[in-house]
Amino acid sequence: MQNIETLEELESLKQSQDALLILFGGKDCNVCHSIKPKLIDLMAENYPKVMLVYVDCHVVTDVCSQNGVFTLPTLQVFFTGQRFIEEVRSFSLHKVMQDIERPYTMVFSD
Repeated sequence: MQNIETLEELESLKQSQDALLILFGGKDCNVCHSIKPKLIDLMAENYPKVMLVYVDCHVVTDVCSQNGVFTLPTLQVFFTGQRFIEEVRSFSLHKVMQDIERPYTMVFSD
């Protein structure tokens, strides 16, 4: 999972990647730290073509505010530059995996 340092870097990835998952978290967010490794494992197992990035909102507050993130954790999933999923605060990783399935299949159908 790549760490994002600037708003420009994140915006560039949103436009250039076919599939992008962004986890907005923080160093003091225990939930963020507990779901991050689970999310990495689930995505690698189920959706390996999705690029995963992490934004630490305590370090780069401008990136979080420009993306409308004011509660942690926040998870956003983009396909072909469009946001398909946004989950805030308490959410089920199982439901996120289910929600990703259809757009993932459409984008990466061979």
